Amino acid sequence: MPASYSSLPVAEGPLTLKPQDILILLKMVALGPEPWSYSQLALDLGMSASEVHAGVKRAVQVGLMQARAGWGSPEPAALAEFLVHGVRYAFAPDLGGLVQGVPTAFWAPPLKERLNLSDEPPCVWPEEEGPVRGVAFSPLYRSVPVAARRDHRLYELLVLVDALRVPHAHRAIAVEALHERMLSVPATAPRAAALATRGIHGKESQLHRR
Repeated sequence: MPASYSSLPVAEGPLTLKPQDILILLKMVALGPEPWSYSQLALDLGMSASEVHAGVKRAVQVGLMQARAGWGSPEPAALAEFLVHGVRYAFAPDLGGLVQGVPTAFWAPPLKERLNLSDEPPCVWPEEEGPVRGVAFSPLYRSVPVAARRDHRLYELLVLVDALRVPHAHRAIAVEALHERMLSVPATAPRAAALATRGIHGKESQLHRR
């Protein structure tokens, strides 16, 4: 039978938001109005389908994701508010010594082009084959470097979030760039909702299923 509202997870009792939940939401933002499934998100993000399902459940409960008529998508205003004002307290990064890695925060697109920070060592996600040597900066979730390589739009969103996870003189530029991307998030997902009702090419839709 087609996916329905009941196929979305229903929270039972208080839940604590986890950093991978933000990764899941950012991937949905990167996808835009495209339909998603738990299995595809899991594959793209290097997570298990059960981890994605649990993350969606927590996001819905805390109000960072809206669920209606079998479709779920990030709540742009709420997500932006949390990222700007809360992520640096909830998921502050661990900073380490100089390592090889993947640039992030103010040293990667889309912020790198707006600033000249050549006098500061870059922040990087530690990775032996990374292109840059810089200060170790822990990603939101262990699979972030892999997920970012697979999706450039996701990479830029993660970079912006990392820029908001630490105090910096150019924080306002990161906030502005993030808001620009949040404004592009559709309030509803008509195409996906239609697919959830009709299925794809007349076949049963697999949206929101494990």
